Amino acid sequence: MGNPGPGTSQAVKPPDGGWGWMVLVGCFVITGFSYAFPKAVSVYFKELMHDFHIGYSDTAWISSIILAMLYGTGPVCSIVVNRFGCRPVMLIGGLLASSGMIMASFSANITQLYLTAGVVTGLGLALNFQPSLIMLGRYFDKRRPLANGLAAAGSPVFLSTLSPFGQVLLDYYGWRGGFLIMGGLLLNCCTCGAVMRPLESLTGSSKDKSEAKEMLPASKSDRTSLEMENCEAVGTSNSSKGSGRKKGASRKSQKLLDFSVFRNRGFIIYAISKFILVLGLFVPPIMIVNYAKDTGVPDTEAAFLLSIIGFIDIFARPLSGVVAGLDAVRPRVAYFFSFSMLCNGLTDVLSAKAATYTGMVAFCVFFGVTYGMVGALQFEVLMDIVGSQKFPSAIGLLLLIEAFAVLIGPPSAGRLVDTFKNYELIFYMAGSELILSSVFLSLATYFCLKGDQPKNQKESADVEDVGCESAAVEDTGMVQDYTRSLSGSPMDEGSLDQRSSRVERDQRDGSSVRGADSEVTTQAECSEQH
Repeated sequence: MGNPGPGTSQAVKPPDGGWGWMVLVGCFVITGFSYAFPKAVSVYFKELMHDFHIGYSDTAWISSIILAMLYGTGPVCSIVVNRFGCRPVMLIGGLLASSGMIMASFSANITQLYLTAGVVTGLGLALNFQPSLIMLGRYFDKRRPLANGLAAAGSPVFLSTLSPFGQVLLDYYGWRGGFLIMGGLLLNCCTCGAVMRPLESLTGSSKDKSEAKEMLPASKSDRTSLEMENCEAVGTSNSSKGSGRKKGASRKSQKLLDFSVFRNRGFIIYAISKFILVLGLFVPPIMIVNYAKDTGVPDTEAAFLLSIIGFIDIFARPLSGVVAGLDAVRPRVAYFFSFSMLCNGLTDVLSAKAATYTGMVAFCVFFGVTYGMVGALQFEVLMDIVGSQKFPSAIGLLLLIEAFAVLIGPPSAGRLVDTFKNYELIFYMAGSELILSSVFLSLATYFCLKGDQPKNQKESADVEDVGCESAAVEDTGMVQDYTRSLSGSPMDEGSLDQRSSRVERDQRDGSSVRGADSEVTTQAECSEQH
């Protein structure tokens, strides 16, 4: 099956259901492995320190490398996804993630662990994580906040299970046997990749049209079939006169990595905020297990702390998605995200002195709530800023920026512990970084983007009203070609005039947001968040 280019990603409107629920399940599993795995592997750190005679900062590099690969390879993932499609990339990624952990089980030193469990497994997870989010954005629109919240819940579900399961594997088989079994579990990523059917392929042939009726909701499948037939009729009537123009547009749409997102002020503000956020976001869940073990907490109870975070997180993420989808909240989702980061940062700071197991449990409860809010909203905010068309390139570039923060955060926290033998400092450090990120995002959004909000909302509504005919007719020249082609068909003059008038009216309504010139396009992208 072919893989359409990025320019065709919106050939079919998001069905908001149907096969999209299976895509959501696959995204749920992929998100679980991608985010929970770097934290769950921390239960093996004590054994690795003992076997290889290394310190906290050395073992923390394993989680950091996995996260750095997950983020740092974002542009590469965007390019291969735009070139080959989501499903084949995810299948390859699943094989890489599994083989990395299997090879890690035979490692003889920490450097080999960095290359296998860190680089190879991290690359495999990256090749699964980003395409799954892209597919989720293509299958959901109105229900996208809820879908993002449900998919993000995969992280706490897997964290609450992988952490104690890893401790059991460590007790019975050692860290080598645990890594080997974990590698087998990661093969499930290939299954998730197999269900990521490209939505564009439903318009490819008459055979696929019948399949569309089964995979899309009943009410939308009928409408989609009519839209496909109308679009095909328009394309056939214009094929002889507009072939050169269409080829030029196709070549333009084949851009594998769209750097124009950097002209979007909202994207720049969000990228800076996320960089500061990631510096401290992952530090507490990575270090909490070793902190508990050092205070005398038994290994099983220490690993259970991550399960508490995961269990609370399971409910926090879907609920945050529901709240973000409310009519009163969705236009202000960036402020909701800022509030979530502020709460998470305050939780870190206020819990820094927790030295008893009860205090650690209380910290994990509040951290799970606020961490779930942040996890559920981060990609919804990005989709709201750049739109689904530019999301594949935007997420790749954003993850690359965050990769540098991931490489700095956990290792620097481990270095603080090695130097001062005090875990309290890392909680102050992580909390202050999240508070700073929250304040920056809210203030920058208010002062830099507030004035663009009403116009942007109007333009977003106009984009949704543009029909199949206006999408097929890109400029006035194509309108004229379309009209001339219709004049040759057995159609009365009144019907022809009526159709031409409607097409030209749609073209005028959509021209302000479809890129009549680069200046207008840039302005629309910068204000699209609100």
